Amino acid sequence: MKRFRKIIITFFSLFLCVTQARALNSIIVDNETGCVLEEHGLNSQASIASLTKLALAVVLLDWVNLCKKNLDQVAEVPSSALPKGPNNPLGLEPGDRLTLRDLLYLSLLISDDQAAQTIAYYVGSQLANTQELGPIDNFVSHMNALALELKMKRTLFLNPTGLDKAPSQSQPYSSVGDLARLVRYAYSKPGLSFYVAQKSRDITVNRTLNGASKSFSIRIHNTNLLLGEESIDGVKMGSSNLAGECLVLTSEHHPEVTKVGSTIYTAPRRIIVVLLNAPHCFQQGRACIEHGWALYDSWARAGRLTTGHEIL
Repeated sequence: MKRFRKIIITFFSLFLCVTQARALNSIIVDNETGCVLEEHGLNSQASIASLTKLALAVVLLDWVNLCKKNLDQVAEVPSSALPKGPNNPLGLEPGDRLTLRDLLYLSLLISDDQAAQTIAYYVGSQLANTQELGPIDNFVSHMNALALELKMKRTLFLNPTGLDKAPSQSQPYSSVGDLARLVRYAYSKPGLSFYVAQKSRDITVNRTLNGASKSFSIRIHNTNLLLGEESIDGVKMGSSNLAGECLVLTSEHHPEVTKVGSTIYTAPRRIIVVLLNAPHCFQQGRACIEHGWALYDSWARAGRLTTGHEIL
């Protein structure tokens, strides 16, 4: 009876992923090869809300690595990081001081818009700026340069946060295929994968009150509720009025090890799932991870052939 019930639950999960995801933009990708195992709306442009902050994080981490910088550097929240209405769960104020590391955690784990804009302002002031843009706009230009380098042809970043623009203005956009490209690039090097895998983090804020500097700490919790389930170890969720609920997930299984004679071959096993405008995104995300591993296992048994598949 229990076995029958498990089969029914598994079938329902796969049904949910396959049927509902067809009405959405979704993709399941092998991280190692970029082989698309399943997609619906691969290249369809859509709003991506705060999934934008994944590009922010990649630009920051690339800058740190290339320029031999340190995430322990302290950045001050500028007044320009506090426009009307953005997400500010920590209550950051102009003049607050945090390390880039804590700002990165805030941006990725709880999607704090002030933290993201502070990163963009601080780093954008130091990046090459041939167009003489303001710091935040300059940072966004580097996000778009990254998209161009990664052949994210259906992506346009207009801010570092993913906030919807006014209805009369052009909106930022991307696609499930482009976001999967971005995640593959980020996971090809150390950095992002560590930060997005953290379920919680203690953040320290230094604030000047009545002329005296005081510090306070607060524990934040990752809004990716699927961490730890189905071997899920990232990446991020987001939502906005235009984008709906959006989710990027990765799941890793132990590498497949094959010995041929005296030679040992190791095949890393990680899949990426991207869902855009997905009602009940965590329910769908869990189902698509299960479905994705079933697809992966069939594909691997057939020899991991890429013929007939889209390759990112």
